[in-house]
Amino acid sequence: MTQQDELQKLRTLVQKQQEELKQKDELIARKDETIARQDETIARQDETIRKQNIQIENMMQALLHARKKLFGKSSEASQISGQLSLFETTEELAAGLLKEQKAVTVSSHKRTPRKEGVRKEMLACLPKEIEEYIINEEDTCTVCGGELKVIGKEIVRTEVEFQQAKVIVKQIVRQVAKCSVCGSKDGENPNSHFQKAAVPAKVLQHSIATPSLVAQVMYQKYAMGIPLNRLENDFYRMGLVLPRANMAHWVIRCSDEWLSPIYNRIHEELLKCEILHMDETRIQVNKESGKKASSDSFMWVIRSGEYESIRATFFHYARTRGKSVAIELLTGFQGYLTTDAYTVYENLNIEGIAHNFCWAHLRRYYIESIPLDNNGRELEGSKGAEAREYINLLFKLEKKMKELSYEERKEKRQEASRAVLDAFWTWVEETSAIPTTNEKLTKALNYSLNHRQQLETFLEDGRLEISNNLCESHIRPFATARRAWLFADTPDGARANAILYTLVESAKANELNVYEYLKHILSFMPNADFYNHPEVIDDLMPWSENLPQECRLEQNNKKHFKK
Repeated sequence: MTQQDELQKLRTLVQKQQEELKQKDELIARKDETIARQDETIARQDETIRKQNIQIENMMQALLHARKKLFGKSSEASQISGQLSLFETTEELAAGLLKEQKAVTVSSHKRTPRKEGVRKEMLACLPKEIEEYIINEEDTCTVCGGELKVIGKEIVRTEVEFQQAKVIVKQIVRQVAKCSVCGSKDGENPNSHFQKAAVPAKVLQHSIATPSLVAQVMYQKYAMGIPLNRLENDFYRMGLVLPRANMAHWVIRCSDEWLSPIYNRIHEELLKCEILHMDETRIQVNKESGKKASSDSFMWVIRSGEYESIRATFFHYARTRGKSVAIELLTGFQGYLTTDAYTVYENLNIEGIAHNFCWAHLRRYYIESIPLDNNGRELEGSKGAEAREYINLLFKLEKKMKELSYEERKEKRQEASRAVLDAFWTWVEETSAIPTTNEKLTKALNYSLNHRQQLETFLEDGRLEISNNLCESHIRPFATARRAWLFADTPDGARANAILYTLVESAKANELNVYEYLKHILSFMPNADFYNHPEVIDDLMPWSENLPQECRLEQNNKKHFKK
């Protein structure tokens, strides 16, 4: 082999090796690309798993909070047993926040023991019977057998006996008189004339219903929360067959014919107030046109402020929870409106309405953000618990200022509450800058930042409340009773519910005897010309001083036993 052949062979070998190296490099590059894609896939999967874990944790916390709401304590302000306070005492926190500012000093309320004679005073308003036991004439001394001579009496004990309700049949009879002149030869009228005694108008024509019976049905359902099917059974036990359909028909007709003028007037008077509370809750109405029976409709509720001259609660049934309903209900109102931060309220855009948002709702959001262990106990050191402490302090200051006039309360709020608020907003801003996977906490922080101005409105007027609890307390009887009767069958029934709950809750707010008040209305309205003389309705308003005395609760009951 020549030298030239050897060189050619070497060149061929080098080229072959170079091609092999190039193939290896391409294979390595492909493997690196595959590994990179796999790394990206793994990273995406890790991120997905991380997000899923966060979602699972948030869902577990939501489940634990839901279980706690059902089976745990309902208080939002108290600490969980065994949890260390984030601040040694709320008083020490207040001192640290207020620094040199003058603290709110209101004499503390001490619960006094029940005084002697309270039972006697409480029972004074009830009818009394005396059950006397006498010594027979033939009785003799149990010691010596001598003759007995009565020298006096002694009260052994005082008891309260319950007499069960009963129904009676009442026939309305009237006299008929004949004119002795008409139809006679000497009379100007050739025909005989018969004159009948005047009889009060019926509450419902062609019905056995009376004001007392209809008022009892209304009272039992709307004040006591007893559904009509149970009432039907109770009447049957008393000997009266009264189907629930009849009772529902009575309630709807009487609400429409006799109670609606009072209901409408209450709404008119509420719009004249300077401070209102408003909220809404769901109601199911089976036979609404264009809607499924299982869909939600809504009961809107308006309550006059604590310091208004009238005390009234207004319920309004509506198919939706939309803005148009709120505008319809509030048109003509100018003043402060206390609500939660539901978008409809925030975006009403009605001139003259200032929004005062509820701190209890905000506190609820932070409570829902507090992590729980598997036993439903709060984990220590959470940001949600810190926020709760700040808000609890605001409520504690309000409790201390409860006995002050609203002018003094406004002044004290500018000192004490202002300092707590400044500390709280600083905490919110600092906490918002910390990354968190707690969706509930993020929601609460965003709620705070987005509605800071409306949450501070209560500082402007001492008559304003820092929560919407006043309105919610009047919604509670409706929500509780709804668990028993479940739904309204028709829109007419839902409207009747709104009318009756308006009158019942307004009567409670004015310390009236609900049954006697409804009975008085149903007795008065069928005999009153209220269409031509609407001013007669003023005397039927739940705050009217012209209501008969039997419509009012006995003072002795209210003095020592508050509802």
